[in-house]
Amino acid sequence: MKKILMVLTSHDQLVNTDSKTGVWLGEFTDPYYEFIDKGYQVTLASPKGGKPPIDPRSQLTENITSSNRRFKKDEKAQKDFEFTLPLSEVKADDFDAVFFPGGHGPMGDLANDDTNAELVVDFFQQNKPIGAICHGPAALLKAATMEPELLQGKEVAAFSNAEEKLVGLRDNIPFSLEDRLKTLGADYHSATLPFTSKVKVDGKLVTGQNPASAEKAAKELIKLLE
Repeated sequence: MKKILMVLTSHDQLVNTDSKTGVWLGEFTDPYYEFIDKGYQVTLASPKGGKPPIDPRSQLTENITSSNRRFKKDEKAQKDFEFTLPLSEVKADDFDAVFFPGGHGPMGDLANDDTNAELVVDFFQQNKPIGAICHGPAALLKAATMEPELLQGKEVAAFSNAEEKLVGLRDNIPFSLEDRLKTLGADYHSATLPFTSKVKVDGKLVTGQNPASAEKAAKELIKLLE
């Protein structure tokens, strides 16, 4: 049985506002059920452990997906989400792949977390698939300063500057993810139309641009595992 580690944010603060952030629910549930339905074992972790914050906007009616509804009725998934493992208790040796859902939360913790960076480097050095969507690629930034080949010259997708502007949060984030990826040498790509699906696969790295890319990114990761 393949084992996948999903790493979620513990961070719920945006900059210059009282509005909250966290995990974008569909970017967790869409991939989660792709993996579960494939028969994989999924383990959830976060920097602090325990229940990750959920971005309130991801629970608005217009952003609800069928996987969100399934999650709300899934007692095991709810319990696993309530009690994520602290990142300090997981290691790459025990898993076949790692996947980072988005939401703006990872910009505030996973982007700068030493334990997470070392974990990503371990997955990379073991040549295991690494997946990340939307703001999830922020989790790769510190690791890429330790292991430049992680991102240098790699085709990647992530939430774009244009999308940040359109959702009105350009002034509420600590940095531009698109710009930071480019600075680290990544070959950044985005969809022609904002908020439409864009997924890039480069070697064992799978990245998706936004919530619309979550399911496809998970399927691409599964292809690498199969």
